[in-house]
Amino acid sequence: MILERVLVGPFQVNCYILAEDSNQEAILIDPGDEEDKIRRRLKKYHLKPALIINTHGHIDHIGCDDKFSVPVYIHKDDYPLLIDPQLNLSSMFSLSYQVKAPIRKVEEKDKINLGNIYLEVIHTPGHTPGGICLLLKKPENKILFTGDTLFFQGIGRTDFFGADQNLLIKSIREKLISLSDDIVIYPGHGPTSTLGEEKKNNPFLI
Repeated sequence: MILERVLVGPFQVNCYILAEDSNQEAILIDPGDEEDKIRRRLKKYHLKPALIINTHGHIDHIGCDDKFSVPVYIHKDDYPLLIDPQLNLSSMFSLSYQVKAPIRKVEEKDKINLGNIYLEVIHTPGHTPGGICLLLKKPENKILFTGDTLFFQGIGRTDFFGADQNLLIKSIREKLISLSDDIVIYPGHGPTSTLGEEKKNNPFLI
């Protein structure tokens, strides 16, 4: 399996490229900026993008959604962010960005698959109403993409419109803490960690 992290944009978003092997189709998670940089990494493995998944709808995570001519998956509660520049915060930067690509709405427990790659949607509202984490079920089962829900020793910001810190912490405690300690988390910003590490040392959870 190929799992590549590409740091993109001024906010250093972790865009992830996920594929079964080289010369295959790929999933792009949060391609927020720097299309050329993402394409260079795809070219390295001779990969063709097949679909995009946004862990939530803020501009730093969705900025290249229209660049790859593939469907975009997002939780139904964050669909409004993809089409409203004020909600996705792009208007703050004079961009007024709206996603034009085909949008596929997902919900809790939905499965998104590409070939033998299967991801399960975990709805974790708080940073945004439709924030999600993605639990890899196949071909491995110890990887969790946490977007801006859970970071290494931190959580997502909750000072934006529609955010709620209490709800975010509740989402983490109810949806993520019960998962295995050895699951590696791949967050939307910053370094990887494990759920066990965050249960012990994350100041928002202890």
